Amino acid sequence: MDDLPRRTPAAAGTLPPARRLPPSLAGNPTLPYPAIGQELSELRLQIPGVHGCVLGGVDGLLITHNLQNDANPDDLAALAATMFGLGRQVGFRLGQGDFQQSTVRNENGYLSVYAVSRQALLAVVGTDSINVARLHLHAPTTAARLADLLDGVTPTMP
Repeated sequence: MDDLPRRTPAAAGTLPPARRLPPSLAGNPTLPYPAIGQELSELRLQIPGVHGCVLGGVDGLLITHNLQNDANPDDLAALAATMFGLGRQVGFRLGQGDFQQSTVRNENGYLSVYAVSRQALLAVVGTDSINVARLHLHAPTTAARLADLLDGVTPTMP
């Protein structure tokens, strides 16, 4: 029987140095929560089929949400960070640049994650009937407005 091809270890020094995560925004009392909430609500109302949005940190911690279903917002913030991590690695390995967006379609709905800033992610939960093209048209604009709101906020240290 022929030997199967095997992966060989990467040459030393080909991996980038580990990136240090910025301090978390979770629980930061200086965030403009009312304005952030307004942005999340507008996106939910603009796109029929959106169950709600989660603003989470790249560290997986929840910043805020407006979910209208039983999904656990803390779990969704962690899942968004996981999707971000995978997408970031794909972009690096393929030489395609920084993470922008990732969508998972399941039997009964979608989860889309969008880069907001170096520290934050926007996760949008939707039904199977959501117009994904419309979501992908509006969500990046919402993410940009959220980035403007977060710009200049001083992260709190744990």
